Amino acid sequence: MNAPTTRLPVVVIGAGPVGLAAAAHLVERHLEPLVLEAGPSAATAVRDWAHVRLFSPWAEVTDPAAEKLLAPTGWIRPDGATYPTGGDWAADYLQPLADVLGERVRYGATVTGVARAGRDRVVDADRDQQPFTVHIETADGREERLTARAVIDASGTWTVPGPMGADGLPALGEKPAAGHISYRVPDLENPAVRARYAGRRTAVVGSGASAFTALAHLAALAEGEPGTHAVWVLRRGIGANTYGGGEADQLPARGALGLRAKAAVEAGHADAVTGFRTRAVERDGGRIVLVAEDGRRLDPVDEVIVLTGFRPDLSFLSEIRLGLDERLQAPAALAPLIDPNVHSCGTVYPHGVNELSHPEPGVYLVGMKSYGRAPTFLAMTGYEQVRSVAAAIAGDREAAERVELTLPETGVCGGAGLYDDPDAAQGGEGGGCCAAPATLQIGTGVPAASGGC
Repeated sequence: MNAPTTRLPVVVIGAGPVGLAAAAHLVERHLEPLVLEAGPSAATAVRDWAHVRLFSPWAEVTDPAAEKLLAPTGWIRPDGATYPTGGDWAADYLQPLADVLGERVRYGATVTGVARAGRDRVVDADRDQQPFTVHIETADGREERLTARAVIDASGTWTVPGPMGADGLPALGEKPAAGHISYRVPDLENPAVRARYAGRRTAVVGSGASAFTALAHLAALAEGEPGTHAVWVLRRGIGANTYGGGEADQLPARGALGLRAKAAVEAGHADAVTGFRTRAVERDGGRIVLVAEDGRRLDPVDEVIVLTGFRPDLSFLSEIRLGLDERLQAPAALAPLIDPNVHSCGTVYPHGVNELSHPEPGVYLVGMKSYGRAPTFLAMTGYEQVRSVAAAIAGDREAAERVELTLPETGVCGGAGLYDDPDAAQGGEGGGCCAAPATLQIGTGVPAASGGC
């Protein structure tokens, strides 16, 4: 790029954990970031799951460059061995970090398009010499066009949850039934949300940690609210791995969730329906009936919680030349390292600019978005990604290609967990994915040793 272009800001899309860390690393490199956040505050997506506690302790969810930026304000990281909720993470770290960045963060700015100035996707001529144009829509409906030297997309995947349909598309009738369907783990401490599920029959569709968490919440609700019952809808049969690793899980806290889901079924608070691949959603009066590809019909339910993962929103990048894996929608060089058919989060090694680069120089998908549809992302890896990307943008290729992240001996896994007593997890030696299994209490879901995220 020419000299005037290099004086432009680096646009960072998303003021979440990885986007704000990217801004901190850019500042450390004497580059000017401009963070665009669609929501009204930092970490809007994280605040949506404020009630859920992380698998990771504080020591693993703060970024070194961000801590340096915060230090002059008197900020002190909370006890590194304790586990924050999403709300804690947002209020005690992410919002203070955004506040330090000040006017470098713009709220209410939704990115609607990214392109090269004067060049659509087809045009080759002098393409790499042109700055990026970033189109945004403000909270009051105005349109603006910004110019950037590089674009770091840390917008995550939270806004695009997976649908109920087993073919990856919404099931027939899923959209009209939206009033009875949620795509989030419910916060049953919220009276309005609690009333929605108390004394009712709820289908939980999904087989991961989020589904385990929802089943555990509903089972706890059933103990105090007669008539509350869950139907766990699984696309596969029940096997050795249905409930995760249990006591042998690489991440004890995640294993505890699986054991709680198992306990919910065994206690009669939930029924498991296996091999059920949803094709259609039908109405039965004020209730919902799920219909499978093989024609089976579930008994009517009052509510449905769909927890089938997330996927990236690539619509506003349609004029950018991305090199994405055809299955995961992750950068092509990164995809083999994170393929959930092969890898767990404990076997994904730290990576940076080489794996995150695209045919379009100067644009990077980082954080959860870089993993496309793979569910194994962890915050520490995201922080290493943006350290490397910031170094590359600054022209320090040696630093960009150097791995500076040291994971715990066994690696750490991403995700969000359920702890009734977070302090109970502090007494152990610190765990990783493959630490020796802890003693687990199914009733509380708290491992005796701390786990990673």
